[in-house]
Amino acid sequence: MKYDFTSIIDRRGKDATAVDNIGNRVWGNEPAAPKEGFDAIPMWVADMNFGTAPAVTKALQARISHPLYGYFVQRPEYFQSIIHWQETHHKVTGLIREAIGYENGVHGCVTSCVQTLSQPGEAVFLHSPYYVGFCADVEYLGRVPVHSELKKDENGVYRMNFEDMDAKLKASNCHLAIMCSPHNPAGRVWERWELEKAMEVFEKNECIVISDEIWADITYTGHQHIPTQMVNEWAREHTIGIYAPSKTFNLAGLIGSYHIIYNKYLRDRVSHYGDNTHYNDQNVLSMHALIGAYSDEGAEWTEELKQVLEKNCRYMSKYLNGVEGVSATDPEGTYMIFADCTEFCKRKGITLDQLLKAGWDVGVGWQDGRFFGGPCHIRLNVASPLSRIEEACQRLDKYVFNA
Repeated sequence: MKYDFTSIIDRRGKDATAVDNIGNRVWGNEPAAPKEGFDAIPMWVADMNFGTAPAVTKALQARISHPLYGYFVQRPEYFQSIIHWQETHHKVTGLIREAIGYENGVHGCVTSCVQTLSQPGEAVFLHSPYYVGFCADVEYLGRVPVHSELKKDENGVYRMNFEDMDAKLKASNCHLAIMCSPHNPAGRVWERWELEKAMEVFEKNECIVISDEIWADITYTGHQHIPTQMVNEWAREHTIGIYAPSKTFNLAGLIGSYHIIYNKYLRDRVSHYGDNTHYNDQNVLSMHALIGAYSDEGAEWTEELKQVLEKNCRYMSKYLNGVEGVSATDPEGTYMIFADCTEFCKRKGITLDQLLKAGWDVGVGWQDGRFFGGPCHIRLNVASPLSRIEEACQRLDKYVFNA
């Protein structure tokens, strides 16, 4: 490979939540510190243990070399880069500058949407399992999350339950939904027919859709991300799409996301809330990071990254599914694996807390899946050099599952 995805980078003391928060209690779901003799393998926070694309570093270095970082106006190249990336990678057509707006993170946009498009006490729809942050956003803002459970088909693939979706929307009189596409933590890359059917349900219930597509670039062999807004004209006019280079290029610490909203009414509501509260100003370095990321060199790096991540996903899911009583997703996208350990815990007569602790004791920093709606589940991040994934599996095999 042209790019380095094998070096183990020491992130200790380098502003890395995934490493420095192990053994601390900040968010409340951090892994405990490992026992003496084991180093920590971070598999919980959804960022990568790979350096970013060289194109990003070069773009940042070029800007940093100029010593002034004052007020600025977004460059035309910023919007051109987004339009080009969406066209070439996601087959988006008709995207214009006016439809694109900066957001201080996906959460910032989600909260703006919830604040402006619903009232306190109203229902907001989510699938379950869910991304913990979105459920928290809804609850913190005084809304009521309404969940429709994804169901596994005969092949163990998570699917939307359209009848249940329709029933839940009607029963709660819900008119705002949050979708995750690709889905975290289920690892699904929704097929076109699934999105079409979901949009039919939302249209029938007059439900505006917030579509988190931050994982759009990370899809694997045989799977293509389809932007929700490209499904049909109704979806285009009633969906708020949210994107960021942060998952793909490991840029979460720079805080730089963007929305795509075609409908002017919705765009005005969401944009004006962020603008008028003055929270939503972009950092000049995040602008240059995106321009570097969405370059031809950044695209080349992304293709290699996807090969590495797919191999890691297959390795980890194969191992976990070989453990009696464990059923793990084999992701179609994202670098997160969701493992159902219900039968294993029953067979061993242990609790999920005991299983989690056994992994943490030997440095496997996996994450409690109950925060994501999985009653006896564990979520694992495999975005590390393969040697670290192999080491994690060896420790789990020796000290946890077969101890």
